[in-house]
Amino acid sequence: MPLESGLLEILACPACHSALTEQETELVCTGADCGLAYPVRDGIPVLLVDEARRPA
Repeated sequence: MPLESGLLEILACPACHSALTEQETELVCTGADCGLAYPVRDGIPVLLVDEARRPA
């Protein structure tokens, strides 16, 4: 489910403040040291570090 076009431009990773990219049902941090993946539930990004998936 794609997010609104302008929303992704203003969102940032809460952990490192890097930009986010949309991948299927997640927003993934583009920061080299971070890489957290935040879930998108019912079209709403859950930008909580505790809810994020750590990179493999």
